[in-house]
Amino acid sequence: MTFLIFIIVIVLIFDFINGFHDSANSIATIVSTKVLSPFAAVAMAATFNFVAFLIFPLKVAKTIGSGVIDTEIVTLELIAAAVMAAIIWNLITWWLGLPSSSSHTLVGGLVGSAIASSGFGSVVYAGILKIAAFIIIAPVLGMLMSYLITIIVLHVVKGQSPFGVDKHFRRLQLLSASAFSLGHGGNDAQKSMGIIWVALYAMGKVPKDSDPALWIVLSCHAAIAMGTLFGGWRIVKTMGQKITKLKPFEGFCAETAGALTLFMATGLGIPVSTTHTITGSIIGVGATKRASAVKWGVTTKIFWAWILTIPVSAVIGAALFYLVRVIA
Repeated sequence: MTFLIFIIVIVLIFDFINGFHDSANSIATIVSTKVLSPFAAVAMAATFNFVAFLIFPLKVAKTIGSGVIDTEIVTLELIAAAVMAAIIWNLITWWLGLPSSSSHTLVGGLVGSAIASSGFGSVVYAGILKIAAFIIIAPVLGMLMSYLITIIVLHVVKGQSPFGVDKHFRRLQLLSASAFSLGHGGNDAQKSMGIIWVALYAMGKVPKDSDPALWIVLSCHAAIAMGTLFGGWRIVKTMGQKITKLKPFEGFCAETAGALTLFMATGLGIPVSTTHTITGSIIGVGATKRASAVKWGVTTKIFWAWILTIPVSAVIGAALFYLVRVIA
């Protein structure tokens, strides 16, 4: 029982770090366009992270709980190794200022720990392929939608004064940033719910087809909201201005496209990366100016962080599983 409580605590710590690490995704554009101060932006993002549980069904939690590895081989040692691997990689990429994916870090940790525990047959490959496909689909969809939305907006505001356009879109960006924060909380908090649920299932505390209890839902949303409040300012700079310079109407277009992508993925029960989504959306906005407006050197660095996340997390998860098994 003590080990189970330890697992729940480290999952909530991961959820907190997820909010801390990914807060930049929600607020980078609205801070970089100077619509809100950093403190006001994180407070707004944290609020919408928390209330997301009122909006979205728990489909992503089910995918993480039973769609990545075989639930019948899950042990508390396996979960501990997977979550600690995710925490370690998140902290490494945060320190380096790289906007990597907390979602794929967790998936990689689970896969590596499961393989170390029970071999390659313990992995649900259909689920992994679906998640892997959205490593590409989510940013591409965000990019295409933001490109299209930006073209439409440019057509609508053609001939208007830049000052007037900025004034209107500063207000609209409050809505788009709130929507993206809602999508962030709805998709990302559910990943931690799925882990806590499968830990309880491994201990025989919940039936196989049950939903996460309300206390799990509320605690996970509270943890990610608190993490967002503390923010990840090293990554804000990369996301907000290093990829491409943004104006308020461009921030609105990027956030709107990102939010729509997250809403769709959460409705389908697919755990996606908010980082990948907003990065693709920002690139789509930059591409409407000219290809050179996107700083491809920074984008390439981010891309490699994405590619490495699952395999590196899997290796860390496998190593930690052997370590945890020896200690436990």
